[in-house]
Amino acid sequence: MIEKNDSICTVTDAIGSNGEGIIRHEGITFFVPACLPGEKVRFKVLKVKGNIGYGKVEEVLTPAEERVREKCPVFLRCGGCCLQHLDYPMQLLHKSGVVKDALRKIAGLNIEVPLTVKSDQPYGYRNKLQIPVGVDKDGGTVIGFYAEHSHRIVPVNACAIHPQWAEKLIAIVKRYMTECAVKGYDEANKTGSVRHIVAREIGGNYIVTLVTAKKNLPNLSYLIEMLKEAFSEVTLYLNFNNSDTNVIFGKEFQLVHGSGFFEAQEHGIRYEAGPVTFLQVNENVRSKLYKDALKTVCEDGDEVVIDAYSGGGLLTAMIAKKVKRVYGIELEEEASRCAESLRVKNKLANMTNICGYVEEKLPAVLKKEKGEKLRLILDPPRAGIARSVLKALLESKIPQLTIISCNPATLARDLGILTGRLIEKDGELVKNPAYADVAEGETLKGYYEVTKIQPYDMFPQTKHVETIVCLARKA
Repeated sequence: MIEKNDSICTVTDAIGSNGEGIIRHEGITFFVPACLPGEKVRFKVLKVKGNIGYGKVEEVLTPAEERVREKCPVFLRCGGCCLQHLDYPMQLLHKSGVVKDALRKIAGLNIEVPLTVKSDQPYGYRNKLQIPVGVDKDGGTVIGFYAEHSHRIVPVNACAIHPQWAEKLIAIVKRYMTECAVKGYDEANKTGSVRHIVAREIGGNYIVTLVTAKKNLPNLSYLIEMLKEAFSEVTLYLNFNNSDTNVIFGKEFQLVHGSGFFEAQEHGIRYEAGPVTFLQVNENVRSKLYKDALKTVCEDGDEVVIDAYSGGGLLTAMIAKKVKRVYGIELEEEASRCAESLRVKNKLANMTNICGYVEEKLPAVLKKEKGEKLRLILDPPRAGIARSVLKALLESKIPQLTIISCNPATLARDLGILTGRLIEKDGELVKNPAYADVAEGETLKGYYEVTKIQPYDMFPQTKHVETIVCLARKA
């Protein structure tokens, strides 16, 4: 009988969707991080429950050819880059497999998924830093990333997937907090001040936000001077959040220094963003993805396009230059304001920005706009497309849809509903019995069929993958 703390020597069978090694041993499936398929490893059993177990690798006895030396000193301690030990071409292949498996297991869709589009920068690609600040066991301030499945902060001075400016910023905030006696936030005792550092680089300029449990911090002029010395153009916000929550930002922002917003240019579009405006974190892959997304909704220039979950409006504006008219629907007020500013600056009279929930605003647009030239593109959050929106899409008879997703699991669920493979019964999603007699690859009338799918590596070294899916309605 296998028990906790046992040491097992065996061969890894596969790699899971979260980047962990999958090892089947004596009827138990173990999940062991940092193990690659075909490797002989020795691992320590951490937990066993039924036929599922978890372990920690102690030694890789026979490394796989695809194994590389990880660049990060806190690899496996930090909960971020779980694929650094896998060479980059194999990461791309693995992520294609993750998407394919999710579609098959969740939606019953057997679709060939092409190789994931690479990032030209596998490291140092992120334009946004979001890092917790807290206290260690001795009560001292610590800045770092959360360990996997916990709020225990692993201290870091730099991060391999962030550019060098992030290292400079961490050092500056650490110096400010040390010299001005500003404490990190203690979640257990609800004491201290700074909870997170959030920063974004836009066109060589920087927006820095300190999320704090107190409305005021001492000696901010000292922090501002250090930021100005390190960065050519910088804006500083304080965000007040004293709630017992995992949500990073509170509702109250205070502009301490700078303009508050910065402007940049991409694909001939002038755009601006603030501290909470959504922008993809990898500009290189974002450019590739948006170019391809544009092709899916723009053919002869006579289309009417709805861009749902449109963020700061960059993609909406790119679409506006190619089609008859376009609507952007976005919940976040700041992002919607940025999209409206973008519309004015770029003189896009055929672009309309709507602020609100997609599930509330989309039906009115669908009632107004109909016809064979209507197209819809959706870029939802990780939770996927709201069930009410999916229902509206099935009733709308829009000829073509494009979905941009950052979560293969919720993407598969949404595609299952749109293709009719999954239906709702008593509040639960179940397999559609109507498909029992349908030939492999065929689609029921009134639903959508997948015409194209392509993953993009927006997040190298991590388990995450972005995917574009095109769908056509089967009349």
